[in-house]
This record gives sequence, C-alpha cells and structure tokens, in this order.
Amino acid sequence: MKVIMDERGKKYLIPQDKEFQSDLGIIKKEQMERATIGDTLTTHLGKDFKVIKPNVNDFIDLMDRRCSILIQKDIGVVLSHTGLGSGDRVVDAGTGAGASALNFGNVVGKTGHVTSYEIREDFAKVASKNIENFGLTNIIIKNQDIKEGIEEEDLDLVFLDLPKPYEIFESVWDSLKLGGWLAVYAPYVEQAELAYNISKKLGFSNIDILETLERGIEVRNQGMRPKTRMVGHTGYLIFARKL
Repeated sequence: MKVIMDERGKKYLIPQDKEFQSDLGIIKKEQMERATIGDTLTTHLGKDFKVIKPNVNDFIDLMDRRCSILIQKDIGVVLSHTGLGSGDRVVDAGTGAGASALNFGNVVGKTGHVTSYEIREDFAKVASKNIENFGLTNIIIKNQDIKEGIEEEDLDLVFLDLPKPYEIFESVWDSLKLGGWLAVYAPYVEQAELAYNISKKLGFSNIDILETLERGIEVRNQGMRPKTRMVGHTGYLIFARKL
C-alpha cells in the first residue's frame, strides 16, 4: 500500500486502476502504477506529490469510517499504561471502523494476535475491509455480541468500548492471564464510576481512572504560546489489572 502527499501535507490513498484527480491536477494511471516509495509524481498542472509508505496513523486518517473512533491521545495511553508489546494477545470489543484493533495489531506484531468483537454487521464488514487494506494478518473480526461470552483465553489485554462494559467484567476476569489488563473507554463519568466499583468488587487491582487532555503549541515569529483551541474531553479511561 502507498500514499501520496501534496505540497500542503494532505494525504491520499493511491487509487487502483484509475487516474488520480484533485484540485492540484491529474496524475495519470500509468504514473500511479509505476510509483515506488520515495518517488515524486507531478500533475498536469505541475504540482508535485510525494509517494510515502503509510504508517498506521496515516492509514486510519484515510480509511473508510462509518462511526467515531478512539483518537491518538486515548489509544496512546491505553498502549503505554498496559505495556502492550510484541507477542501479546488482545480482545477488543466495540470494533467500529477498526481503529483500535489496527493499533493493537500493529503493536503486538506477527507473533501476537487481536480478536475484535462487533455486534453490528455493517461495522464488522467495514472494519474487516480496512484491516485487509492495511495488510495486517494478525487480527480477526467477529460479528457477534461479546456479552455471549469471550471465547479467547490467556489474554494480556481486554479493551472495551461499550455502553455497559461492566456487565461482562466477570467474563473478562476469566479470560485474562495473571498480570493481564482490563481497559475501558467510557464517555460519561457514571460509566467510569460503575466500572471502577464493579472491577474493585471482583478483585481487580491497580485500578485507575484517567482523562487525557491535549493542547498544542503555536509557533509564530513573535514567540510561542498555547493554541486557543485544544482537544479536551473525549472519554475516561479505566484500567484494572488481574493480580
């Protein structure tokens, strides 16, 4: 898979078997087919596009979405807080477009494995296509309700993005290995509070609720200052460990 990027930094997936068209001009189909990573393609208007190999963030920015996804500031905290690594086994529920599953699959590598449960058939189809297009083979999408039971065992992480995640915490406990993590994304504080209390009652340890806020820095000739707008509340992250 290849991506082209214009002089403004805007990225595009290279289309298959057809020419590329944008407001900066047309790139012929033959140019696209011959393109390799590192090439520069020039449109009929003389505008240059660089050919780059997309990483997982590039691909998620461009992939088909039919719903909201977990954004980088939140998924980054999940990856770092749980210490997810090569060879780990993950269950993800509430697949959506597959953004979280793609991040997990990218981190656990070829020796790891990700199973993602999605109750909606249309979302499951979109996610499966996105994962196929990115080229990861260590992710399986299951179009089924995780409340019917987690079939996988000896897991390092179970990540839940569900309306009532605490309803399956007992099943999560049984599926995790000793030292494994439960991680929950909850938009509302009431969900977070219930998740905290129920995980504590079930015997989970190292329970934390985190909220991550992201503020960029603006650089001007006059100096630097925080940007006026920031990425504020998206959701609460609840972490609990089986020990």
